[in-house]
Amino acid sequence: MAVIEADALTKTFPLRGRRQACPVEAVRGISFSVERGERIAYIGPNGAGKSTSIKMLTGILHPSGGTATVLDLVPWRSRRALAARIGTLFGQRSQLWFELPPRRGFRLLGAIYGLPDDVARRRVDELGALLDAADLFDVPVRNLSLGQRMRCELAATLLHSPQVLFLDEPTIGLDLLAKQRFRDLVVRVNADQGATIFMTSHDVADIEQVARRVIVINHGVLIYDDEVSAMRRTLLATKLIEVAFERPPGQVCLAGVQVTESSTTGMKLVVDTTMRSIRDVLDTLLDRYPVADISVVDPPLEQVISAIYAAPRA
Repeated sequence: MAVIEADALTKTFPLRGRRQACPVEAVRGISFSVERGERIAYIGPNGAGKSTSIKMLTGILHPSGGTATVLDLVPWRSRRALAARIGTLFGQRSQLWFELPPRRGFRLLGAIYGLPDDVARRRVDELGALLDAADLFDVPVRNLSLGQRMRCELAATLLHSPQVLFLDEPTIGLDLLAKQRFRDLVVRVNADQGATIFMTSHDVADIEQVARRVIVINHGVLIYDDEVSAMRRTLLATKLIEVAFERPPGQVCLAGVQVTESSTTGMKLVVDTTMRSIRDVLDTLLDRYPVADISVVDPPLEQVISAIYAAPRA
């Protein structure tokens, strides 16, 4: 059963105060459908139309053309009814009160959503256990790290048991460990509570580890829609390895590996994962060469988008 339907959805912004200027088409006739329980990565470069799309799907913006439904409601016509059934989390905006501990903020949010006090308290206890965050709920928000705050923000988003979660750049600004923990939590929420996940991100790791399906838009146009596994095989088939050596390693020659930069103290390698696994390459490097440090880096999202444009159309 589809929980999100977009049909030729369009949003055009007029340029006020500029004579004879063309209006900006932020979203240009996109159409897609999302089934209940799916985990969707909705990605594209800056200015692609991702946030504008989410604002229409959550009822914040009215479209200029086309239509959409979320949970069988037209978002901009039934915004209040829809708000009771969806959760939204914007990575750069907080729904918690800076001076209050999250638990008191949850009490206020529970009242806004019309939850009885006993239901809200029980729900907070459940979320504390689910997100491993109960010890954070009594600490003022101003004293939490960004990673801790985002766990509490996720709890606030889940307080009223939403059926669909819209996550707009939820890992922005987080360190590597906090990002990984947040990804794990989102996947757990999807598995344990069946919530549909609709997430935007600029981080390739978010796409690979959270989503099962990826929708790519650019310049307001939908250009790619497929399973993440298919994208991984075709468009994420390379990984970058950065290696620092304790002493000059001599010539590094490995099948399926291209040396793109080299010095006496380090190298950058591109691995074709269709020919050789990352684990095999790492094991070989560590066994044969005097490695001091090593890291694996995803290709930048812009490279993935470029590969989508370059791929032949069916």
